[in-house]
Amino acid sequence: MVSIATTTAGSLPRTPALIAANAARPVAADGFTLGTSPEVEALTGKAVADVVERQRQAGITLLGDGEFGKAMSSAVDYGAWWSYSFQRANGLTLSTTDPFTEPAKRSTPGHIVLTSFADRRDWTRFADAYAESIDLGTGATAFPTTTGPLSYRGQEAVAADIRHLKAALRPGEQGFLTAVSPGSAARIGNEYYATEREHLFAWADVLNEEYKAIVDAGLVLQIDDPSLAESWDQINPEPSVADYQEFIQVRVDALNHALEGLPKEQLRLHLCWGSWHGPHTTDIPIADILPVVLGAKVGSLSFEAANARHEHEWTVWREVDIPEELVLVPGVVGHATNVVEHPELVAQRILRYVEAVGPERVIASTDCGLGGRVHRDIAWAKLASLGEGARLAGARLHEH
Repeated sequence: MVSIATTTAGSLPRTPALIAANAARPVAADGFTLGTSPEVEALTGKAVADVVERQRQAGITLLGDGEFGKAMSSAVDYGAWWSYSFQRANGLTLSTTDPFTEPAKRSTPGHIVLTSFADRRDWTRFADAYAESIDLGTGATAFPTTTGPLSYRGQEAVAADIRHLKAALRPGEQGFLTAVSPGSAARIGNEYYATEREHLFAWADVLNEEYKAIVDAGLVLQIDDPSLAESWDQINPEPSVADYQEFIQVRVDALNHALEGLPKEQLRLHLCWGSWHGPHTTDIPIADILPVVLGAKVGSLSFEAANARHEHEWTVWREVDIPEELVLVPGVVGHATNVVEHPELVAQRILRYVEAVGPERVIASTDCGLGGRVHRDIAWAKLASLGEGARLAGARLHEH
């Protein structure tokens, strides 16, 4: 029977014990770096072993650590994939401004700036809905500003991530770890570098060390870069597509700089429109950003393909010039609904992409990380449906 590989987009539900342990970690003098202890490390290692086994039982074949090394201190946290990087870089100072409440900024043609989080066009269009019924999940994350030369100091932390995951893998299994992209990391304030480009490429140099450690360990590296699609909504007024493509091209250039010399087959880029639960009516179509995104020097591309705002875009892959050997990693179960997708629907979604590039170049996945976005029991039911849907898709291909 034809086998369809499966994976996740990274974050999986933390156990209450792990969340409590992270919440109890001491905060360093800088205001945002968390301390650790042998007890926390042992708890994390066991939790990673358990989450890998649960993925295995659900039918997931490319296994992750659930992002358990990236501390969450509450059950709802949409930013752990990003904020962990603040603890692994020198040159940062805790900011006195909050990106959710800072004054709104306005762009002009040819000059794009990101506005505040609360000034996103989707959020302002549906202000009453957000205020009344949606938890934005901002948590208590402290956002820093770059105030000095950036350098990497996360060697021990990434080594622990690698150690925990490799200990949980069986011989012959492949695992992956996530790391933030330069474009997403650089969305904090900058008071040191002369230009935005310099700030981006400084982050690229910092993150190259983390990327290289993961790849050298024989693991797949997933680079999380929602900024490529999500930033469109954080620009007021709405820019032209051409201006936006120019804006994200610099971010792809910085990413390619960070990935220089690393083997493409171990590199996966994760693209999404933001994992908060909202209408997303101001999301940019994937067709408008693919001409730039496909220039990233990676071997596979993970993207949202299951939620109601983007599922229809599977037809784009019939029309676009897909780079030779690029592996597609479409989300076939979603993070934005509590409804658990039927395995037959999952199989149908998988086969759409198989028709475009063949079964060996499709890895079925989740839209975004499920940890902190849906209840843990629902998350695991979705992964079981993902595994069963992949089995059904493989059986359909075998029949034909």
